[in-house]
Amino acid sequence: MKKRVTLTFPKRTIQMPVAYRLAKDFNIAANIIRAQVAPNQIGKLVVELAGDIDELDAAIEWMRSQGIQVSTANKEIYVDEEVCVDCGLCTGVCPTEALNLAPDTFKLNFTRSRCIVCEQCIPTCPVGAISTNL
Repeated sequence: MKKRVTLTFPKRTIQMPVAYRLAKDFNIAANIIRAQVAPNQIGKLVVELAGDIDELDAAIEWMRSQGIQVSTANKEIYVDEEVCVDCGLCTGVCPTEALNLAPDTFKLNFTRSRCIVCEQCIPTCPVGAISTNL
């Protein structure tokens, strides 16, 4: 089973090797989708966790017991077609090619099923047409 979660680390736990502990102690694979981590600051990771459902639940409980905030809210990217100018800048930063320009019309296409919600497209959009639903 897979779960996408956002982990928020307090300053005191930023040095903790969480991905290692998830793999070693819970047999969970952690695919890091996005990270904002710096010494002596609050850290944030968006990860996709894969493993047995019972182990996933145990791993999430362990992280919470360590003071790590775990959010399982499912975000989605939203493209406002009324605001979008089809410039294509977002297509250059999309790692899964969920955003692309149609070769015949040069209109922006968004394939939601390919999107991993890394949010790299949001700050790239010059007109603010891309956001999350939360």
